[in-house]
Amino acid sequence: MITRFIISALFAGALAGLIAGLLQLFFVQPVLLHAELYEGGDLVHFGADPVSAHPELPGFDPMRDLLSLIFTMLTYTGYALLLIAGMSIAEERGTYIDARRGILWGIAGFVAFHFAPGFSLAPEVPGVAAADVLARQYWWFATAGAAAVALWLIAFGTSWLAWGVAVILLLVPHVIGAPEPDTFNGPVPTEIGALFAARAFGIGLAAWVLLGCFAGYFWQAEGARERGVA
Repeated sequence: MITRFIISALFAGALAGLIAGLLQLFFVQPVLLHAELYEGGDLVHFGADPVSAHPELPGFDPMRDLLSLIFTMLTYTGYALLLIAGMSIAEERGTYIDARRGILWGIAGFVAFHFAPGFSLAPEVPGVAAADVLARQYWWFATAGAAAVALWLIAFGTSWLAWGVAVILLLVPHVIGAPEPDTFNGPVPTEIGALFAARAFGIGLAAWVLLGCFAGYFWQAEGARERGVA
């Protein structure tokens, strides 16, 4: 069982993380590098003359990009461990897990770890106004945890009480509100921030769908292999 758990998580997380990392390099990193030019003063907006009229974005950096890929793969391996832990519990309760059903688990993971926190605390580019980092981290973990429990209650709850608690858990963090800065300002154009948030959400959804699909596939495949060996 432990071997099945670890192998499924490693393969699913590494594959999904690799694809997510490559998508980020092509679609998210250029937006971040563009934002950093405004943060550093190389570019300004609202009609002012930039320090450099036509600066070039930093190009391919093998070491930086390789480390980014490795970090993303490790991150999604961690997510895979959580996802497969949930799958194993669900399987013990009689739920059948495969690649197709894993997609639903992946969507749920995206909602819990990306969409629910991002609904009030959107992904941010460098140079924008932001609240205290520690306060944002506390709120993010509380919101993600509440959303994960809420989705579990929605999926496996058997009463209106459980579903009502799930709705409350989804709403409360946003009713309380995410930490906000005292003033909203910053050198980065809002269009860049909006593009970054949109691409971060889009790639996050794609990565979680793949993660759920891979996790379901490997969980089923490893289970079949163990049964065959037994």
